[in-house]
This record gives sequence, structure tokens and C-alpha cells, in this order.
Amino acid sequence: MEAKKKQGRYERVVIQLSDLLKPDHGMLARMATINAVLHHKFEYFFWTGFYLLQNDELIVGPYQGPVACQKLAKNKGVCWAAVNQGKSIVVPDVELFPGHIACDSRSKSEITIPLKNLKGEVIAVFDVDSSEPGSFDEIDRINLEKIIGMVISTPLNNR
Repeated sequence: MEAKKKQGRYERVVIQLSDLLKPDHGMLARMATINAVLHHKFEYFFWTGFYLLQNDELIVGPYQGPVACQKLAKNKGVCWAAVNQGKSIVVPDVELFPGHIACDSRSKSEITIPLKNLKGEVIAVFDVDSSEPGSFDEIDRINLEKIIGMVISTPLNNR
């Protein structure tokens, strides 16, 4: 997708999510809503979802797409890299990522965004896979970080 078109779509999605996400709906409801909106607005999003960090394990949470790995092997793959490094990871070709976990062989590129609580601790990872290599870039990273931040600090229609 051309950069200007992609940025414009993200801007529209942020407005839509600002209207949909409510503080009293709970974190899982906000996660599920974000998944549904993003998964259906970006045609290159093959799998879209959260892995929740519970008792030092990454367990699948709300998601859209094919059946997911239920639990990710500790300290392996792109999701654990995001947890361990505390930052977003963009992988243009998953075959070249050491320890990549292939929940679905159709996945060719991936982006992961750590979700942090108000104390700055990682509590989940937002994970998006694409069936095309090189699907994700800085536009995705910057905008997805902003959107995933809405799970914790829900905007009250602030645009």
C-alpha cells in the first residue's frame, strides 16, 4: 500500500476507534474491538491479535484470523523479542528471524507491539502477520503503537 494512502487509513481508524473504545468496557473488550477494526481495514493483515503475558507466559488473547498458537514458547519468536526488548519489532521476512514461531506457514512478515501498563511494564503483545513479505514499515509501527496505547488510555473522543 502506498505510504500516503496507508497513513490516511490509519488516521481514519484512530478516529473510528476513538468513537468505539470506552473506558468502562474493559481492557479485553478494547483489545477485541481494535483487532476487529484493524483486521478488516488493512487487507494485508493476515492474523491480528494479542498475546497476554500471564505468569511469565504468552497466552493467546483476543484475535482475528486463522487458529493461533495457544501459548508461545518462552523467549522464542517475534512476540517474545518485543517483550524482552520492550519495543516494537518489524520483521520483513519471518524466515530470516532467529527462533521464529510459525503458527501458520502462510505468515511471511510480522510486526509486534508491546502493550505496557501505566507503570511501563509489558503486559501483552499485539501481533500482526501478513501473508506477503515486507508488508510492515515505520508507518505501521508508529500508528500501531499509538493505537495499541489506546487499550490502556482510552481517548474520550479527543481528536
